[in-house]
Amino acid sequence: MPSSQRRARERASTRDRIIEAALHVLENDGSAALTIRRIATDVEYSAPVVYQHFANKEALVLELVAYGHGLLLAELQEALGESGIDQRMLRIAAGYVRFAGAHPHLYEVMNGTAVPADERRRAAEPAVDVLKDQLITWSQAHDVMLTDLDEACEIIWGTVYGLASLGGLGTIGNERAQRLAEQAVHAILLGWRTGTPLR
Repeated sequence: MPSSQRRARERASTRDRIIEAALHVLENDGSAALTIRRIATDVEYSAPVVYQHFANKEALVLELVAYGHGLLLAELQEALGESGIDQRMLRIAAGYVRFAGAHPHLYEVMNGTAVPADERRRAAEPAVDVLKDQLITWSQAHDVMLTDLDEACEIIWGTVYGLASLGGLGTIGNERAQRLAEQAVHAILLGWRTGTPLR
């Protein structure tokens, strides 16, 4: 193997180790413990080695946000195995809330202000697209006209976000939050089927 390829692989491996260490610190000790010095210590590198891969803590947090949205996307995609669109929508709602409960610190960073809003939106886009695609399928299956798909998506997303937040705060617990998310999405969809379309 040419030395340039070997160096590239070593660099990628080092970057992966840094991300894994950062994720471990975040998930176990929260965002306050997430420092370049702590991560460098955990992977047994010097801080300058970490800075070779990430210009600053913000760049590393942005990488964690993207990683978290990848995990959320995988959770939502599991719901696509359901045969009926109504059941898929409920599974998406429960899956979102379940993810938030399984990764509370990561979820907090994904939705917090440590990363600019446009970067958060960009990282969330693939998961949001799954929801949009399912909303389109749902509206076609039930002959419901969703005149503003983005607004419909935001209603669902905001609902499950709110319930996930209540679950994370311990107000209602994650398992109950999952059930309530399913009930809330069911009620919204039923309202759209029987009421006036979104304008």
